[in-house]
Amino acid sequence: MSKKKILIPLIIFSTILTTVSVYTYQMLYSPNFLINSEDKFIIIDDNTDFNELIKKLEDDTLINDILSFSFLSKIMEYQENIKIGAYKVKMNMTNYDMITMLRSGNQTPIKLTFSYARKMDDLAEKVTSKLKMSKDDLLNYLNDNIDDYNGFEKSDIISVFLPDTYEVYWNVSPKNLTNKMYSEYKKFWNSERIAKLENINLNEKEAIVLASIVASETRMLDEADRVAGLYINRLRKNMRLQADPTLIFAANDFTIRRVLNKHKKIKSPYNTYIHKGLPPGPIRLVPKQYIDAVLNYEEHNFIYMCAKEDFSGYHAFATNLSDHNRNARKFQIALNMKKIYR
Repeated sequence: MSKKKILIPLIIFSTILTTVSVYTYQMLYSPNFLINSEDKFIIIDDNTDFNELIKKLEDDTLINDILSFSFLSKIMEYQENIKIGAYKVKMNMTNYDMITMLRSGNQTPIKLTFSYARKMDDLAEKVTSKLKMSKDDLLNYLNDNIDDYNGFEKSDIISVFLPDTYEVYWNVSPKNLTNKMYSEYKKFWNSERIAKLENINLNEKEAIVLASIVASETRMLDEADRVAGLYINRLRKNMRLQADPTLIFAANDFTIRRVLNKHKKIKSPYNTYIHKGLPPGPIRLVPKQYIDAVLNYEEHNFIYMCAKEDFSGYHAFATNLSDHNRNARKFQIALNMKKIYR
């Protein structure tokens, strides 16, 4: 056999081998996702099979070459081993990295942020909006397992959820989410804060209830400690708090802009015009800064306050009823001028 006849098959084989090697390398390690685009999340739920995953990748324009991804997924035995979760698809991600991440179930935590809610129902809806669990899943868990959380009740379990940004997995269970919140709650109540509770003669839960009233009373954080001091003065004097926000909560009408005498007669444990002391639970989700405002309250002699007539959000404070009535009259006139009657 001539050298030429031997050389030709070798050249052909070498060419094929090189081509296969190049293609294999490209299939494994060439960018195939979000080519020069920003990172995105993809959610894989219980109903997602491989065909549905491909459709999601196409619909969200995440993938460049479907064939290479499908072929390598088959080789790496991913098509039959899909794991649910939220996965971060990174810019210029390769097939190999993508499949390795998906097959291992290596999710990227979701940033869960919440700052305001009036009731646990509202909070549950906000918290679960980015998660696999539903609002009812969380509420049912809390209802069935409330005794696991150190004496909390339905009226105050919202206290465990301190507003902040947390990292959790998309498919976190109601139990694990609540446990995480409870753990963060316990961390917040460090020895320094607990020591300050003794000075105001309140426990942790009571301090949060008071902070919820302060936060509802003023959006101005720089006067929150003064408002807190006023309510602490009233508690020490065994006076009714007479906090208007508790009436709005009791009425369950958050459109009220002007509290009237009829609201002061509402039969509710949250009506602080009727009942002395604190209501049975918070009247809103409480920012940490307002809890600290209660713990670091301003010492003064004020026992009355009224919103200022300039609608600045600040309050006029008084030590006696006569001065308070003058302040209140100014605000009532301002409300009338703006035709705010309810």
